[in-house]
Amino acid sequence: MTHAMPRLATTDDVPRVKAVTDAAYHHYIERIGLVPAPMEADHAADVAAGRVFVVGDPVIGLVVIRTEADHLYLDNIAVHPDAQGTGTGRSLLAFVETRARELGLPEVRLLTNAKMWENQRMYERYGYEVVERRTEGAYDRFHYRKPLT
Repeated sequence: MTHAMPRLATTDDVPRVKAVTDAAYHHYIERIGLVPAPMEADHAADVAAGRVFVVGDPVIGLVVIRTEADHLYLDNIAVHPDAQGTGTGRSLLAFVETRARELGLPEVRLLTNAKMWENQRMYERYGYEVVERRTEGAYDRFHYRKPLT
């Protein structure tokens, strides 16, 4: 499947950004015993700050990224369940890595809940390495990094 280049989200995209995020993470509520952090994010603020990139019309996938001094932080990646398995997630990860390189940043960092096994397998399959496991509030999380060489 050919994927369009992600575009910067606009305020018109905020409802769909929330809907895709909620759909992608909702099934984890029962497993982890609380609402995943991406579902509680301030999507409008992230869009206004220029941190959200989306694909599809209507939006089927998105990433929320933050530029830090020494890395690009992938705050959220979400693909609507109807579009999962189409390569959209892989395409979005590639976009994040390309973006980091364009910004001259040496690595991408992210985290995922310890009970989101599917995510852990995906990140490791694409070259991300576990840096540490840490409890942050009610969340048990694995922190990952991927050096970009």
